[in-house]
Amino acid sequence: MSNDSTGPRLRPLEWDDGTLRILDQTRLPGEERWLSVREHAQVRDAISQLAVRGAPLIGIAAAYGLALAARSGDDLERAAAELTAARPTAVNLAWAVSRILTLPGRSVDAVLAEALRIHDEQIAADERIGAHGADLLPRRGVVLTHCNTGTLATGGIGTALGIIKTAHRRGAQIEVLVDETRPLLQGARLTAWELDREHIPYRIIIDGAAAGLMARGGVDAVITGADRVAANGDTANKVGTYPLALAAAAHGVPFHVAAPESTIDAATPDGARIIIEERGEDEVLAFSGHATAPAAARALNPAFDVTPAALITAIVTERGVHRPPYVFAQRPVAVAP
Repeated sequence: MSNDSTGPRLRPLEWDDGTLRILDQTRLPGEERWLSVREHAQVRDAISQLAVRGAPLIGIAAAYGLALAARSGDDLERAAAELTAARPTAVNLAWAVSRILTLPGRSVDAVLAEALRIHDEQIAADERIGAHGADLLPRRGVVLTHCNTGTLATGGIGTALGIIKTAHRRGAQIEVLVDETRPLLQGARLTAWELDREHIPYRIIIDGAAAGLMARGGVDAVITGADRVAANGDTANKVGTYPLALAAAAHGVPFHVAAPESTIDAATPDGARIIIEERGEDEVLAFSGHATAPAAARALNPAFDVTPAALITAIVTERGVHRPPYVFAQRPVAVAP
């Protein structure tokens, strides 16, 4: 695998003649370990356990999971329900499953072809998101991002991180401030790993430092991804995003969101209706198997928060740059003939 933009890009999911190969993101950055799975239940577990993560990528993984189910003769409706339940907040998961379930006949070949198509479409969408969003970032300056929104989250160049990569390739002199992203450090572990591969300057900061840096004039723009965008432009993203938007608004810093059209849930009118995934207490109370709190401690662990549309400067999709007021209309699921 190349570590620059001129060579073949990393594909964190690969279909190999009836086997889905998954780059286990729980092992990064220390180890590049690949899982080889042949059953949809293994895909479900990989999604639930965050071996594969990122809203677009888990949608792609679920589509491949249904291809595995079809090859095994499993009941597709049951397999679809299991996969969809693995993570409830990211709408891409249900969207991809719906595309498979609406296929005429649902033959093995048709299901696999649709999964491959969804994967290829996301790679192409990322490139368009990058092209549309690159001009939103400063030609020279500091951009702050949260969680991971790159190749490891989408399979292509990424959404928010894809915009940063595109701006860098166009010659922008950007330094990236990477929120470490508590409690599982997707920023420190994954985004930093991708920026290393792209040779883009960055520094990791603790999540709690972001507002103070904005107050001191140390941030020129904030850009994040989204796991679900409601019809009014409210967005759910990795927990810790909402405080960033509040701080950005308080200090006059543009706050942008990047996501594919498949992340838009126009059937959900606003962010109050978005289901927020609650994850296990152990993610907060321990790290890498080591306790970080007293044995009797309890934790509350919402995986996402909701940023109101009023705090968002622009939402970038493969269709272009959307600005307030946001009104996203419902579109039918696209299925190839």
